[in-house]
Amino acid sequence: MPRSPPLTIALLVLVSVAVCAVAAATGAWYFHHKDPSALPLRPDQYLSMGWVAWDSSWYKLIAEQGYSYTPGHQSPVAFFPLYPLAIRLFMELGLNTYVAGIAVTLLCGPLAMVLFTRWACTRVDPATALQAGMLISLYPFAFYLYGVMYSDALFLLLVVSAFLLLEKGYLLPAVLLGALATAARPVAPAVVLGLLVRRLEWKRERGLRWNAGDMLPLLSAAGFIVYLLYLREAFGSPFAFVETQGSPGWDQAPGWRTWLKLAWFQAVFFSGNNAEVVGRFITHALLTLLALGMVWPTARKLGWGYAVFTLAIVGLPALSTKDFMGMGRYLLSAFPLFLTFAVLLRERPRLRHGLLAASAVGLVLLSAAFGMDRYVS
Repeated sequence: MPRSPPLTIALLVLVSVAVCAVAAATGAWYFHHKDPSALPLRPDQYLSMGWVAWDSSWYKLIAEQGYSYTPGHQSPVAFFPLYPLAIRLFMELGLNTYVAGIAVTLLCGPLAMVLFTRWACTRVDPATALQAGMLISLYPFAFYLYGVMYSDALFLLLVVSAFLLLEKGYLLPAVLLGALATAARPVAPAVVLGLLVRRLEWKRERGLRWNAGDMLPLLSAAGFIVYLLYLREAFGSPFAFVETQGSPGWDQAPGWRTWLKLAWFQAVFFSGNNAEVVGRFITHALLTLLALGMVWPTARKLGWGYAVFTLAIVGLPALSTKDFMGMGRYLLSAFPLFLTFAVLLRERPRLRHGLLAASAVGLVLLSAAFGMDRYVS
């Protein structure tokens, strides 16, 4: 008897977690030993080092000390609270902060991949659902789901679970998970509109009439609103998380300079950056354009609810970034795209197999690069 798609993906993800961990630890070992005076570490310490870098320090700060806000300076209020709260819960079990953050990601990321495949099975045949699960599990930036101390895995688990419950007709639990998701990332419009439009579409597909209860997805904005209220009470600025993005070093204040991506054009054409840096900027920009170009096929293949969600979940960070950096990682949240892509590749097995092979190589290489403290997303 063949394995079910979710079980197959679970096995694939377990292997991916192990391989990516080794790659990241190897990268951390290399980075650590660039300093001739560096003291040797235990193997488990290299594993931890491989998955904590860049924004991990902000989550550590919030989990240990809470929030602060200094106008005009980079401040931890830029990072939404659910992931640091989850880290703090694991810290209560006796884990240090970094290990707790890695543990949260290791719990959420693989589970998100399995539930994604279960969700895909509600929309397409099992074979295509399996292919979609492979596409997202081996996506080069999927290593952020396999141990990195970032909030992506937690957010993806919540939003995939919300849409899975919605497809099964469990509206209230879906809304509750949606509310938690909006406390994890600043993309509340995507979650709210996606759940609302899909709920209305779901009922229409079954010949059911709409009623007032179908507006419940609007309540999934609760997590976002609670954070705004906290910021207003604590710092007198409900949108401090937006304001701090314009501080020196981040330089992503809302405005024409950010919206027109002038920093991207400068980095690619006028700054004299080497090929690696230019390639990184171009890659993230191309992935963003590809994702936006997939919105219409998503509407045709999966429905308007998922198209609206995809447009918002890609469009919001694409609009707010000055140079597209990070978009490769953010596209993990646009999970319907991977199912749409699987549907489009259903009759092109050679292309799909080649893409999966290239993605798997990229996944390992980016894991090692992250471990070496390279800025990949």
